[in-house]
Amino acid sequence: MASASVKKAATKSSKAASKKEVFEKKDRVYAVTKGGGIVYSLPQGGVTVYDETSNTVRELRYCPNERSVWRDEQSEFAKREHVMFYDKLLYVPYTKPNLIKYLDLHPGNAANGGDRFHMVDNEKNAEEQLNQEFEVLDAVNAVRDKGIDDLVPIALFYNINVDRPASEIRFDLLQQARSNPGGFLQSFDNPMVAVRATVKKADMYQVIKIDPSGCYWFDSGRLIVSTPAGQDSIDVLTRFCMTDKGALVLSELEQKVGNL
Repeated sequence: MASASVKKAATKSSKAASKKEVFEKKDRVYAVTKGGGIVYSLPQGGVTVYDETSNTVRELRYCPNERSVWRDEQSEFAKREHVMFYDKLLYVPYTKPNLIKYLDLHPGNAANGGDRFHMVDNEKNAEEQLNQEFEVLDAVNAVRDKGIDDLVPIALFYNINVDRPASEIRFDLLQQARSNPGGFLQSFDNPMVAVRATVKKADMYQVIKIDPSGCYWFDSGRLIVSTPAGQDSIDVLTRFCMTDKGALVLSELEQKVGNL
């Protein structure tokens, strides 16, 4: 039967093992966040950070010949070495775990709230780029697959001339879809897009008259809404139609445009 001291030692060893850092054998690339130039030397003098393990503030120091990055654990023969970025990049192979740990703990690292450098996450960047490519593809497919009646309100929202053949409208929308795929896709579910399209159609078909001073009913000349100085009358009427006060105006515009 194991003694209490042996059990205690085993428990302590187990806890220590559970806290032991698992080092991933993966090369890393770090990049200067801003500035840097052709050659950038990371300041190392008096770099201190809070160490949770010891609950103390300790000094970091990169010494290639030392196992630890903590100055109080380094030998009297420790020799500090400069950490240099070339063309704003620093490649660190996994065979330099002490340098990786130093950079990961450094207060200048963006992961620690710093603004000097950050680790380049190639996997994350690849995933983000892939999602962006898919988003562009979705936007392009929307231009190809949706009917022209669904595309005209989007075209009017982006100030694209719709008094042309459908192929020309789709071509201009294709450029918009590629330049801003996220915004383009969201425009299909944006209520302001449909309202603005109705307003612009009403202007095109002379249901209303758009003037820098305001928007008027074309047949009677009666003011619908005035335009403050420096604002666009179509934008003002669009916003007005989306309010409770302007709901009746929007309903009348939709009815008149729909009957044309």
